Amino acid sequence: MTTEQKPAPDITKNAGDTELWVERTGKRLYTGRNSRGAEVLIGSVGVENVFSPGELLKIALAGCSGLAADAKLSHYLGDDVDVTIKASGMSDTEEDRYPAIAEELVVDLSALDAATRERLINLVHRAIDSHCTVGRTLDVGATVQLTVTGER
Repeated sequence: MTTEQKPAPDITKNAGDTELWVERTGKRLYTGRNSRGAEVLIGSVGVENVFSPGELLKIALAGCSGLAADAKLSHYLGDDVDVTIKASGMSDTEEDRYPAIAEELVVDLSALDAATRERLINLVHRAIDSHCTVGRTLDVGATVQLTVTGER
């Protein structure tokens, strides 16, 4: 029996052919941009009006979880359902990484009976486990390839 291997994904492309980049805008300050016109300010913890890279990682995870669960939540609770997803986790300074990240999805389920509430919670977990690309990537890890382009 032969096992057919999936071809490696093209790491030179993004979904929708969106371009992503960061530009240095000051000392330890960068602006992240995409080709659709969005931007985010990136800097060190303690600097006002910026996200740190670690905060962006956690925000990306929370946003991905929200998007993955959104159809189930709005189906059961209506299109105007209020949802907040909190993300937290301290870095391990010796290893310079986040060993764990916690998420808390906050939504009012009081209008649902106990059985429906339990079914929705299970559906939300399954949707996030199956469709949150950021969470799935963090669960198994990803290789990172860095190329430095410049004059020598």
